Amino acid sequence: MATRPYPILTVNEKAARAIRAGHPWVYGVETTGPDRPCENGDLVDVVSQKGRWLGTGLLNDHSKIRVRLLSRNTNDRFDEAFWRRRLQYALDYRKTVMGDDFSCARLIFGEADQFPGLTVDLFGDILVTEVLSLGMEVRKSLLYSLLVELLAGYGVAVRAIYERNEAPLRDKEGLPREKGFYPLPGLATDLDGHITLVENGISYDVDYINGQKTGFFLDQKYNRRAAAALAPGRRILDCCTHTGAFALNCAKAGAAHVTAVDISQDAVALTRRNVARNGLEDRVDVVKADVFSLLTELAREKKHPYDYIILDPPAFTKSGATVKNAYRGYKEINLKAMKLLPRGGYLATCSCSHFMTPDLFRRMLWEAAADAAVSLRQIADRRQAPDHPILWGVPETEYLKFYLFQVI
Repeated sequence: MATRPYPILTVNEKAARAIRAGHPWVYGVETTGPDRPCENGDLVDVVSQKGRWLGTGLLNDHSKIRVRLLSRNTNDRFDEAFWRRRLQYALDYRKTVMGDDFSCARLIFGEADQFPGLTVDLFGDILVTEVLSLGMEVRKSLLYSLLVELLAGYGVAVRAIYERNEAPLRDKEGLPREKGFYPLPGLATDLDGHITLVENGISYDVDYINGQKTGFFLDQKYNRRAAAALAPGRRILDCCTHTGAFALNCAKAGAAHVTAVDISQDAVALTRRNVARNGLEDRVDVVKADVFSLLTELAREKKHPYDYIILDPPAFTKSGATVKNAYRGYKEINLKAMKLLPRGGYLATCSCSHFMTPDLFRRMLWEAAADAAVSLRQIADRRQAPDHPILWGVPETEYLKFYLFQVI
């Protein structure tokens, strides 16, 4: 291997196979070295036990993921021009796949865009970011500056950058949890945290300071549109409504009535505001309730007022250790919904947990249908919107499962 400027870290054959298959993570237990002193966040070359170069990545001894690979191209030089090209590539991809929806889209989706641990969402002229790796943390000032510059070429004059760095994963990277406006010269740092977003023709008040994640779930954009196609004339129960997005899409599409339910009072208040701003008060009711309890009560009282139920729960598991409990939770809520629906009714159901794999989710739905003594006629099997791309070889990038069924 030609002389290179980076420290060398050697990995075992298991790690080498994973890298050759396209996975960018190298775990500490799979490594020896580096061969000379370096700092966490620095670039290191990863080589096999036979000395074959496998890639270059970012080191962090604080994390179980000791190296996050950036490149498997020996010609890459990790200077400003490199980061500019990579950002440009990500933006060009979004413009291609999102078209007119580019103004409200995920611009950077971590490993799927080869920015390990970095998320960037665009809401109009606001960038909302999350940094979950040390390597991206030490480079974020450059990346943010380049993003602002490049977005100007798409007609987007960025007004502010807000960081939502509150996730527990930052603990594992040795990073503090924090949030706030990033003080890039020329950008605002004193906004109220609210912006109006229009998606699928529906207007939302997005709270990017206090809302869940970055403030709005962009990944369901086209799934909401697919769900709304079945809505005309139907009475719909939208469970775990959050901002009311599924409910509003269905109401606008011509649903007879929609009941939107969430256990969070903040979500209920936000949904009511969104219903009012779209003039849909006559078609949408918003209820604060535990969805499991509500479905149980409707079944016990033998009330079957809905012929379409939408299930969009939060992730029931965020680790492999709790998958069994999550499986039971997903099965319970789907079983209750299937029992409540009339024959010929419709069900939209999804999971946003990577650990609930597509195979597991399908098996759960099969078992729930068997226990409910119904059959599922599949209408659609969908994933997240293409601004959250699935990178083959990196299963962690495939997390959202969304199905539409007729229950017969």
